[in-house]
Amino acid sequence: MKIAVCLKRVPDTTTKIVIGGDGKSIDETGVKFVPNPYDEYALEAAIGLKEKAGGGETVVYCLGTEAAQETIRTALAMGIDRAVLLQGQGSADGLEVARALAAELQDAGFDLILFGKMAVDDYQHQVGVMVAELLGLPCISAVAHLTLDGTAVLAEREVEGGIEVATCTLPAVLTTDKGLNTPRLPSL
Repeated sequence: MKIAVCLKRVPDTTTKIVIGGDGKSIDETGVKFVPNPYDEYALEAAIGLKEKAGGGETVVYCLGTEAAQETIRTALAMGIDRAVLLQGQGSADGLEVARALAAELQDAGFDLILFGKMAVDDYQHQVGVMVAELLGLPCISAVAHLTLDGTAVLAEREVEGGIEVATCTLPAVLTTDKGLNTPRLPSL
């Protein structure tokens, strides 16, 4: 199984954020950046699925500047096989990000493409589902429990008042939520 994880570099939620001089961005001076916490559930899911299958490949994709290398190294230290840095500014425009990721993923032959359900820096739940639409793939969002059965996905997600069960065929895009797993710590 070949699994892609799309990873975003975000400010640590404990970091004090200061608006930059342009009034639109943050002043990154002294700001600690980390992998988006929801993306860490996707990373752990990819690694766990590969381990359970006894093989396969996991690849992380990150859109950003050279500063995103640190975030990518964290994913590699968790156990991801390889990484791709898509050079860019990591625009706040979700559709622009989705188009860049979809263009890179389109012909790569992934069985599963994973995203966190949202990014903690903008609280938008859009890039994963937009990539699915751009690629013409089925998508299940906010997955809290996941089972793969060869060519199909069985996913559960929490909804108000209960659990919703959804299925789709592979290849597919999933966005991951809390409760799916406990992300492992990076190793040195």
